[in-house]
Amino acid sequence: MKIFVALACLLAGCLAQRPHPCESPPLLSGALTASTQNEKLWVYAKYLYDALGQRMRLFEFGNLDNQTFTYDFLLLYKEHVMYEINHHNRTCKKIPLKVDFQPLGISKDASLLGQVIVGSSSGPGQGLLVNTWIGDLPNKEGKYMSTVTEFGCIPVSVAFQTKQYGWMVFSYFNNIIGISDPDASTDEEPIGFFSLFHRKN
Repeated sequence: MKIFVALACLLAGCLAQRPHPCESPPLLSGALTASTQNEKLWVYAKYLYDALGQRMRLFEFGNLDNQTFTYDFLLLYKEHVMYEINHHNRTCKKIPLKVDFQPLGISKDASLLGQVIVGSSSGPGQGLLVNTWIGDLPNKEGKYMSTVTEFGCIPVSVAFQTKQYGWMVFSYFNNIIGISDPDASTDEEPIGFFSLFHRKN
């Protein structure tokens, strides 16, 4: 009987440690890179993410079809509006935003692919525990694979399928919980990752 109780406790402990789908912090800022399978698009961007107000901002530069570009985008999902801000010309273009806000994190219908340590587990502070999940994009438009930190659900990378570019990979770094520059998030707001890159054709 004692053995059964011990095994039951051990099993419960293992199940309690199994990763679960999660939501990223509602306010995030940081940087990311994006690249495509067909090598036609490469982007570096600083981002501001506000899930409470359903808005984003991207300050980015990159290369599309061997042409360099710089953009400052503000995405206001509740208003279904996107602003393209050109600081050089001091202009602002208003563009309809026809996609819904998708919070960062892992959706409840995603499947756990695995848990690994990025870096090394040999010593304290040498590695980062992350979980990788797979699932379907909205409206079954393709598959995605997303990696987030075990603690905090901070995005590390996202890969997803697109008809135009093939697989697209986002890598996040220098993430900060909160908005590092609140004025930037209100004056000219952020943009949605996936919808933004589909517009560049």
